[in-house]
Amino acid sequence: LIGQILIELGIITSNQLTRALEIQKKEKKLLGSILVNLGYAREKDIVKALIVQYGFPYIAINRYEINQEILSLIPKDIARISHVIPLDRVGNVLSVVMADPLNESLIAKLAKMTRYKIMPFIATRSEIDQVIAKAYKN
Repeated sequence: LIGQILIELGIITSNQLTRALEIQKKEKKLLGSILVNLGYAREKDIVKALIVQYGFPYIAINRYEINQEILSLIPKDIARISHVIPLDRVGNVLSVVMADPLNESLIAKLAKMTRYKIMPFIATRSEIDQVIAKAYKN
């Protein structure tokens, strides 16, 4: 579990995890978001734990120049709301950098919309949002 991984990485304490889990029961938010909001962890810490837990590849999205044709596959409003950005396409596979690569319904929606198989990569929400603001021209 992500909380246990964060404890093992020395990012949070078990008391902090307990507090965050109590809040999660009431608010039904993602544990990572709660830990960040409480100041117990940073976005990068949550990404690091997800990499350990699920093996998602991390992409430093701000170091890439994304082709406008690739960007056009996912409209700006959907990218901004969902915190996703298309990165590249090889054959029928579209690489998409996501803040939440566990969101299977979003992956299915993107696959249906683009007509490509989606290969999720992970980055922080703020990294993705910065690239969306810079990359989409309008």
